[in-house]
This record gives sequence, structure tokens and C-alpha cells, in this order.
Amino acid sequence: MRALQAGLRRLRALPQVAQFVLVGGAAAATHLLAVAAWVGWGGLAPLEANGLAFLLAFCVSYGGHAALTFASAHAWRWGAAGRYFLVASASFAANEALYALALHWLHWHYLWSLLAVLLLVAAGTFVLSKFWAFRAPRHA
Repeated sequence: MRALQAGLRRLRALPQVAQFVLVGGAAAATHLLAVAAWVGWGGLAPLEANGLAFLLAFCVSYGGHAALTFASAHAWRWGAAGRYFLVASASFAANEALYALALHWLHWHYLWSLLAVLLLVAAGTFVLSKFWAFRAPRHA
């Protein structure tokens, strides 16, 4: 338990953007592994698996951001969870749309396209998360 607390203290000492990247990376890994498992072992179609994986990754993402990235904003609130779900859903939709545009209109290499889209969407997600979804409650 002490090792866990010490590790959490070290993570909380990181800059907020680094915390956001770590939590986002964990959520992305969860998303990818879930899609791979549900397609490979569960026999689901990739788009079906992608939607289910988004929901699972959202739990990882919200939990990590509420406990770490935006913990100082008292992020364990239903309002924050709902707003963050809207941000995550919009980010997911923007990712898919921008990725399709980059692939089909710009004819970029699929990996460069995905990298550019991920960085662009992540930046927008961070800003919306920080200033809207996980904003600190106002005290009267």
C-alpha cells in the first residue's frame, strides 16, 4: 500500500499535461486491447468492437483524470462525469471524421494521418476537459 501511495504522489508531482498524456495513454491501450480481443476472440465486427471499447476506455480515462489529472478540481462528481462523457464522445467523433478526411482527401500515409489527428484531438480534449468538464466548482 505504501508503494502505491508513493507512486501516486510521484504521479501527482508531474505537470498536468504529463498526467493527461499518461492517463490518455492508458485509456488508448485499453481501447486497442479491447478491440483486438473482441474482434479476435469474440468475433465482433471491428466497428461494433470499437464502440464497446470506447465505453470501456472512457471508464479508464474518466477514473484516471478524476483521480489524477484533475483531482484538484474535485472531479468525482456526476456533473463532471457527464460533461467529460460529452467531451470524450465528441473527441471520438472528431477523431473518426478527421482521420477519414486525412486518409481520403489528403491521401496522407495512414500512420502520419492518425498521428496528426490524435495530437490535434488530444489537444482539444485537454482544453475542454480542463476548462469545462473538470472545472472546479464555484463556491458562493
